[in-house]
Amino acid sequence: MPIYFEQIVLIFLRILFIVNSVASSVTARRRVITQKILSADHEVTLAETTRSGHATRLALSAANNNFDLVVVLGGDGTVNEAANGLAGTETALATLPGGSTNVLARILGLPDDPVDAALVLLDAIDRGSIFRIGLGAVEGRYFLFHCGVGFDAAVVEQVENRGTWKRWAGHPLFVWAAFDTWLRRVERNKPSLRVLDMHGNLLTEGSLAVAMNTNPYTYLGSRPIDLVGGLSLKDPLALVTLKDLKLASLAGVMASALRGKDLTPKKQVDLCTGQRSFLVEADPPAPYQVDGDYLGTSKSLRFTWTPERLALLMPDPP
Repeated sequence: MPIYFEQIVLIFLRILFIVNSVASSVTARRRVITQKILSADHEVTLAETTRSGHATRLALSAANNNFDLVVVLGGDGTVNEAANGLAGTETALATLPGGSTNVLARILGLPDDPVDAALVLLDAIDRGSIFRIGLGAVEGRYFLFHCGVGFDAAVVEQVENRGTWKRWAGHPLFVWAAFDTWLRRVERNKPSLRVLDMHGNLLTEGSLAVAMNTNPYTYLGSRPIDLVGGLSLKDPLALVTLKDLKLASLAGVMASALRGKDLTPKKQVDLCTGQRSFLVEADPPAPYQVDGDYLGTSKSLRFTWTPERLALLMPDPP
């Protein structure tokens, strides 16, 4: 059931419209049209991001000033920043696809075009379709769909180092970065990560760990990469750990994920579900990323999960 807003669906909402103008698929025309659509029935204030972390501060300010909803037109990184500003508040978050992959928007079933997606959001607002979801966190930074430690974060770093290419190359750039990283930048055979439970007991070891807040992990073109089928935004974290980065291991996991088959525990993969707290130790320090944003390297990362941490506008129930 929706958490709130039923009493005000017939009147206008105060909406902060956050736009990342340099996101891959954001254009001036799309920004103007989506703003007009949202403004037809609601009071909309426009704010454009200018630097890293800006969306967090804008969203937190919106919550402190009693805005009802923050709508983000940008990539998953901008949406993640806004979520970190709104976590634990009563102000809800909504997303419009403006990046190269738009994982959260696709998970929610929104159209790929932000103009079409804005019309869907208006309908969701009219139905009061706002639900509170759980959020994962790593060292205090919330994530909406995943946090990767190791190989995938190294890939994200390579893509971000070529930020000017990302707007035009998109998914081919990620594929190139994955091959380049695998060939030249990671230890493929020796596990460098140890995962410990909240009591300090060893859960598993591996070369890549992905904490999942929901499924899929990401998309390759129009194809979802499913790691933990059935995992929703209401469930505790699932942890997928690859024992090594040998070609056969990666190819097997990718083939299963693209076919939509669950990654059941096997020789090269560990799957732990229902996780609310765990620790990842790395030697040497491992790169990590949240929702596709590279955050640096660390020797120790504490993960937690908090239920009903964020109010999210959703076309359909979770």
